[in-house]
Amino acid sequence: MIPHEKALVERMKNEPFALVGINTDRDKDDYRKQQEKMGVTWRSSWQGSTSGPIPTEWGVQGFPTLYLLDHKGVIRKSWLGGPDEKELDELIEKLVAEAKADKGNAPAGKDAKKPEPKKSDPKKKG
Repeated sequence: MIPHEKALVERMKNEPFALVGINTDRDKDDYRKQQEKMGVTWRSSWQGSTSGPIPTEWGVQGFPTLYLLDHKGVIRKSWLGGPDEKELDELIEKLVAEAKADKGNAPAGKDAKKPEPKKSDPKKKG
């Protein structure tokens, strides 16, 4: 995913778009070295484990997990595993267009809406 993410960040640098990474590597120094080696230039938070605060609060079930939020902080789509790049690009283009059309109407300083943790349905066999 890194090459596609790099291309997205470059292509969308002048648009209402942000890519934020969450890293769960245990060793922070190794994480920083890998980040530099792979050319990660976007915001990224080191969590130290898969049970760090962000993966826990957001109910992450596996890696990679991707959440696509709109300019109002609403989760519009999520993926467990890498998304189809064409589908992702099309959805991002759509959400950027919505953000531009709604310029000035985004809630300032509001937190993104976190997904509800996945709960198993006792009626379903699995």
